[in-house]
Amino acid sequence: MPKIAMIGAGSTVFAKNLMGDILSFPELAGSTLALMDINAERLRTSEVVAHKVARAVGANPVIEATTDRRAALKGADFVICMIQVAGYKPGTVIDFEIPKKYGLRQTIADTLGIGGIMRGLRTIPVLLDICRDMEELCPNALFINYVNPMCMNQWALNRATPIKTIGLCHSVPHTARELAGDIGVPYEDIEYRVAGINHMAFYLKFAHKVTGEDLYPRIRKVVEEGRVPPWNKVRYDMFTRLGYFVTESSEHFSEYTPWFIKHDRPELITRYNIPLDEYITRCENQIADWEQMRHELEDEGQELYVERSAEYGSLIINSIHTGTPRTIYGNVPNSGLITNLPTGCSIEIPCLVDGNGIQPTFIGALPPHLAALMQTNINVQALTVEAALTGKREHIYHAAMLDPHTAAELPLDEIWALVDDLIAAHGDWLPAYH
Repeated sequence: MPKIAMIGAGSTVFAKNLMGDILSFPELAGSTLALMDINAERLRTSEVVAHKVARAVGANPVIEATTDRRAALKGADFVICMIQVAGYKPGTVIDFEIPKKYGLRQTIADTLGIGGIMRGLRTIPVLLDICRDMEELCPNALFINYVNPMCMNQWALNRATPIKTIGLCHSVPHTARELAGDIGVPYEDIEYRVAGINHMAFYLKFAHKVTGEDLYPRIRKVVEEGRVPPWNKVRYDMFTRLGYFVTESSEHFSEYTPWFIKHDRPELITRYNIPLDEYITRCENQIADWEQMRHELEDEGQELYVERSAEYGSLIINSIHTGTPRTIYGNVPNSGLITNLPTGCSIEIPCLVDGNGIQPTFIGALPPHLAALMQTNINVQALTVEAALTGKREHIYHAAMLDPHTAAELPLDEIWALVDDLIAAHGDWLPAYH
């Protein structure tokens, strides 16, 4: 049975879903789950939850919990990473509050934009530290990364460590399910083909599995009939202009581009229903609810309900362990797989997984306007990765300068000053830059 190390297992609710997915497979029911977190209290809750999940699905795993990362990694076959470096406080709060002083507003700030740049700079060194330990303790293990900013993290990992890695996100199946609901077609009857970069991949095909009907005309009717969900106005507007639907949410997409969030155009925020500071609000609500949730999760008298999630992690582990072939969507390096995106950048495409490991699908050229839009984000990712791997401060300025949203809002002097303020506020959460 495989040993599966879960780094950042104090993310209890997410860990619960992943553990339920893994242990629901009979072939994995006796796996060793090595739970690791730097927060001993959160780790203890996740350990209790792990035992409750095992009982709920009738599994008999070996469950270990430790604050020692090397102990968790030793001899692992798979490593699942779900950390948040610097946490909500100070990390996320810094990423929002300092840009706000410059009039630069954000929604999620974990993928691109100035918030995504800073999250990448503090996260990449920690991910590489984990991989250095893996090189010594479990060199053949697969590193399954759920940590944002996905493209920056995966690009850095693929450049700087020989450890096998794949980045995972649930935006592809989640958006497909949303669209299925919008057009009134059962999700199970839909087949799709997606390619691009994480959070800016597009459905190149969206069709009925049985009849072969192209379902894009039905999506256009959602717009024509005025049925666009109020939380999804950005994506539907982009769909009418691009001809393809993007995988990540409207609140995310609004800050990847220069068109929607403008401090001197508040009517755009209202028109597109853009939730500024959405991630801050979400985190505050989760913190407020955590104690009650923790009590319920730890209550031995209260059984857990476990159902399979849309996450790909357990499917990859099961397919590699058993040889069962499956197709998943993963973030992998572009080795000529998308011919009009740069070599080496992180792309999100369908991958076959079986006993041979992960085998990405050749896509070819994307529609040129989609590739051009992605390139505006890839520029920022490339420079952030360069900064993280070289320690050169100049690349941080240039990443921020080329970020679409930041560039649309601030002049160059203010972008430079904003970067300086953010670096200073992060203190020891960042390595020294020169």
